[in-house]
Amino acid sequence: MVTGQRGRPRSFDRDAALDKAMTAFWERGYEATSISDLTASIGISAPSLYAAFGDKRKLFDEVVVVYGSRYGDFAGVALAEEPTARAAVERILREAAEVYTDPAHPPGCMVISAAINTTSEEVAQALRERRNTSLELFERRIRADVATGVLPADTDARALARYAGAVLQGMSQQSRDGATREELEAVAERALLAWP
Repeated sequence: MVTGQRGRPRSFDRDAALDKAMTAFWERGYEATSISDLTASIGISAPSLYAAFGDKRKLFDEVVVVYGSRYGDFAGVALAEEPTARAAVERILREAAEVYTDPAHPPGCMVISAAINTTSEEVAQALRERRNTSLELFERRIRADVATGVLPADTDARALARYAGAVLQGMSQQSRDGATREELEAVAERALLAWP
């Protein structure tokens, strides 16, 4: 007895579809990426997209996780591996210059650029929480260096963490505006002069 297969065809490659959706969201942002943009880039119909991923928001949430594991984890790795907060931030900024300008994908950081001009408060809030979590990790690492005397006791850990985050966000936008890796590396070098 032959049983019929229901649902998506076997040729559907979920990982490839997520890659294509990630590129669409990264290039256009969450708001400006329509379902028709997504179906065209993935190469499936709208009903197939809904069957595979739920809705646009659920697809975006899945894409953000994939993006984080593939392109966004360099900050957490640097904070864990480097001996000081300064060394970690230096590495993060240099790696951001490389990642943000890599021609293999759209420029900048998807988590930063996807939130621009979105009218979805849920999406904006989810991305804001991801960015704020990064700032908290920076601040925690800076406070640890203050506690051990690596940084001066009067170091404002919160302000220094926000400064590092602002530089990263600025580098992301600069890369979208055409800044080269070398130009962003120069920004990183200049930003580190403000480190106590």
